Amino acid sequence: MRGLTKTSENLDGAKIQGWKVIRRVIPYLWPEDQLWVKQRVVAALSVLFLSKLIAVGTPLLYKGAVDALAGEGSVSMLAVGAVGLTLAYGFARLMTVGFQQLRDVIFARVGQRALRALALETFTHIHRLSMRYHITRKTGGLSRIIERGVKGVEFLLRFLLFSIGPLIIELLMIAVILFFLFDVWYLAVVVGTIALYIWFTFTVTEWRVKIRKEMNDQDTDANQKAIDSLLNFETVKYFGAEKREADRYDGAMEQYVAAALKTSYSLAFLNFGQSILITGGLVAVMVMAAMGVESGALSVGDFVMVNAYMIQITMPLNFLGTVYREIRQALVDMGSMFDLLEQPSEVTDKPDANVLNVQGGEVVFDGVFFGYDAERPILRGVDLPIAAGQTVAIVGSSGSGKSTIGRLLFRFYDVGEGAIRIDGQDIRDVTQVSLHEQIGVVPQDTVLFNDTIRYNIAYGREGASFDDITAAAKAAKIHDFIESLPEGYETTVGERGLKLSGGEKQRVGIARTLLKDPPILILDEATSALDTETEMEIQNELKAMGQGRTVLTIAHRLSTIADADRIVVLEDGVVVEQGTHDALLARNERYAHLWNRQQQDDDAA
Repeated sequence: MRGLTKTSENLDGAKIQGWKVIRRVIPYLWPEDQLWVKQRVVAALSVLFLSKLIAVGTPLLYKGAVDALAGEGSVSMLAVGAVGLTLAYGFARLMTVGFQQLRDVIFARVGQRALRALALETFTHIHRLSMRYHITRKTGGLSRIIERGVKGVEFLLRFLLFSIGPLIIELLMIAVILFFLFDVWYLAVVVGTIALYIWFTFTVTEWRVKIRKEMNDQDTDANQKAIDSLLNFETVKYFGAEKREADRYDGAMEQYVAAALKTSYSLAFLNFGQSILITGGLVAVMVMAAMGVESGALSVGDFVMVNAYMIQITMPLNFLGTVYREIRQALVDMGSMFDLLEQPSEVTDKPDANVLNVQGGEVVFDGVFFGYDAERPILRGVDLPIAAGQTVAIVGSSGSGKSTIGRLLFRFYDVGEGAIRIDGQDIRDVTQVSLHEQIGVVPQDTVLFNDTIRYNIAYGREGASFDDITAAAKAAKIHDFIESLPEGYETTVGERGLKLSGGEKQRVGIARTLLKDPPILILDEATSALDTETEMEIQNELKAMGQGRTVLTIAHRLSTIADADRIVVLEDGVVVEQGTHDALLARNERYAHLWNRQQQDDDAA
């Protein structure tokens, strides 16, 4: 038997972080097949560059205005006058802000497109993942990972494009102006301040990222516990466990609060440390400029201009700290989502997969071996032919592999060895979509969407008319009940259909499958969760539903499958008996033993 693929390797092994996440995001910013996106990115960058040029030139106008008021400066500046230079200064500041806003307007559609594309990709990928993955993951944690990851997309794109690169350009331009208009010592102080600031910011932020990850983990854990508890509302009530659940949730929230406080305290430390460095650099440069003014080497306008440039440096540096923190946090948030996108789909279509062509609906299990774990085989060489239009029931004790056969036929998993064929076509050689279109499933517990009865029945076939929906409901003997409801088919069924009884939910599920009208039908213990009277009523609908179809019935209660064309007894993953109900009773072996024991249990009840 072949070993199974370990599907958790991407979540338990090397995580996708840092530059790898950025490389994954870049294609959303510069897609090969979307020219309009590239045009908007270029336009936004052009407007950004203009705003930076104006921003760097603005303090020169400020200097000119001050010198004009002091009666100093060049002849041209004095000619323009303090009022004119002040107006030019104000206009330049306005233009800087205006270009920044224009940049955001141009880029907004690019960011929203990226967010939508990645959200859709993630959602689609989750539905591609195998049943094995979904039964081992917690829905609450999964939804929170997606929520945080998608929110980080637009932020990361915007600040990668508009913050780091433009900030470096702006700092370089200011450094050049300080070097040429003043001297190298001004430049040395500015460069030293920036270097110390960046080192301090990046070092502390790396430490804070670990704390942020811990906070996210605790947040995810608390959310999982809350959703899990709410989904099991009835169970909580049955065992009077409200306080137990509240304590469990509060314990998770206590861990989250502890991590959140660490995040808050570390942020205060970072902000104060940044302030010390920036203030130190600002004071040093201003002292140098003040000494220059006293010695007559600099004008008052030069002093003011140096101050303006230092403030201009301070703002983006503070912004750099914020941006770097947010980018690192976004990378942490998005890392888990990209880990999810890297999770391999265990069941995939072959590149040359064909569409399943069902002529009659013959199903053949040919020497099938399978185990959910390689160390624990479930099916051991099952041979099971089901002729077109035949009803075959599979019975056996718990853990014998009954439900596994239905999951393999629907291809939730691939067989380890052997093959499953429908009308001679190996189901691994056809597309999953075409396979699923030809198979209808009525499970033991029909789960409904938190929507209307009409929506839930119509889910069986996209585009079904209301007449088709009501016809399916009538065939499932649920139409009269629906019509008796105040809102009829527009009645909302509640989360997982909890507003309906078990029998009502099951009939809605039958109507949904009838609307699908598949040639092959899997009844996976479809009535075992119902009371005897409801079970007998629904069994009649299921029998009518199976007419003209190939039916695989997985049964626990043997009385429900006594009239099957063939009954297969499965024990420890091996077919030990098969035949009609009467023939198997006459053999007086495993099936007869199961039958007699159930009859005794029913009599005792």
